[in-house]
Amino acid sequence: MQKTLALALGTVLVLMGVVFTLQGLGYLAGSAMTGVTTWAIVGPILVVVGLVLLVRAGRRRPPG
Repeated sequence: MQKTLALALGTVLVLMGVVFTLQGLGYLAGSAMTGVTTWAIVGPILVVVGLVLLVRAGRRRPPG
């Protein structure tokens, strides 16, 4: 169950990070986040955290 949760959370963080980055850079319009540099910085950080979770969950061995 922990592996599934880590994979799901990692995936969500990566997707959020991509969206935040694109909004911060002004490529996705229609939000208060559009064109705000802060989100262009926070986005890649979320992507890295999400990727770390995905890699760690992928390497986790089942108990036994």
